[in-house]
Amino acid sequence: MSYVRLLFGYPKIQNKEPFLKKLRELQEKYGCVILALEAEKVVSEKHAAFAAKKALRAIFENRNVAKNVSVEILRYASGQRQIERALSMGISKTTTRVALIVVENGTTPELSDAIDLDDKGPSWNCKAVREAFEIGDDEIEAVGYDRIPDLVLERVALVDAYR
Repeated sequence: MSYVRLLFGYPKIQNKEPFLKKLRELQEKYGCVILALEAEKVVSEKHAAFAAKKALRAIFENRNVAKNVSVEILRYASGQRQIERALSMGISKTTTRVALIVVENGTTPELSDAIDLDDKGPSWNCKAVREAFEIGDDEIEAVGYDRIPDLVLERVALVDAYR
């Protein structure tokens, strides 16, 4: 049974590639999945958990698009069918705060070498989320800004619908 956690904080390694390498080493050491996302684009713990659950189900049912579990979770978290488009949800050279989706399989990984955790939780950026999930003015007018997290969950849910 897998357990999904969402953690927020600041990378201890400032350069993207060495940071991602450290996360891959931790994945191998603990037998888990660790995915780093732009924190400003993650709207809630439900967003991360729902994306991970949908990705793991797709893999279990052999419906996955990506060969890598992390990339499959990234596809769902971004609400994108295409891997190339989903990559915009991942970290970049300018990322300062990260969201880690950690899928544990019995062992809790020690992440203190990779990230300084904070207690801020999701603190998403409206403009970044609207751009990443292509949420237009018409949708905002119809449901309001406070429903943006629901629109993001809808995008995650619809990834399977566009085949």
